[in-house]
Amino acid sequence: MRFLLVEDSETLARAIVDRLALDGHAVDHAGTLDAAQASISVADYDLILLDIMLPDGDGRSFLAQHRKARKRTPVIVLTARSEVSDRVGLLDLGADDYITKPFDFSELQARCRAVLRRQGGSAANQTSFGDAVLDSTAGTLTTARGTEDLRNRELRLLEVFFGAPGQIFSKTHLMDRLFSFSDDVSENAIEVYVGRIRKKLGASNVRIETVRGLGYRLASRA
Repeated sequence: MRFLLVEDSETLARAIVDRLALDGHAVDHAGTLDAAQASISVADYDLILLDIMLPDGDGRSFLAQHRKARKRTPVIVLTARSEVSDRVGLLDLGADDYITKPFDFSELQARCRAVLRRQGGSAANQTSFGDAVLDSTAGTLTTARGTEDLRNRELRLLEVFFGAPGQIFSKTHLMDRLFSFSDDVSENAIEVYVGRIRKKLGASNVRIETVRGLGYRLASRA
């Protein structure tokens, strides 16, 4: 998944980016509201992590504008304010969740997973298609051959496909979902990851199908 982190503390931002990268997420960092607006104007994000106090304004104005524009990207607010009224106000503005600073990184990871599950219309960690079961929390894929561990970006790529079976995803779109602006990779990386997950789906009735000139889609074997 691709996240946008809006946080002016370079130290905290680097720690969050590094921790989420361990889960296979691509994270773009914006230190100001202007930089955040520039990022969302050129990239689609699965989740936004939003600080409130920023050098060029209040993150709440960003959140309000985001919802006024009818953008559905989920937002988790990072706030130092613990008063109930502040938290209620953030939720009423359109925040999907919040976490109070200082926080434990494992809690942040768990809240990210929970928000993404809700966004996908599921309260469970497991997603199935055909006879294949993807467990996002455990990072595993289960087929007739058994249960296999997934590398982080294999997991994130499968989450994209399992989230929209039959939908065609271009290499460019998949690049945007898996890699941040700072990642120096080519579209060949997508071919490598698709090749890996095809092998792991080999014992199932599910496959990653190439649609010539367009991209890839998750489909059932005939």
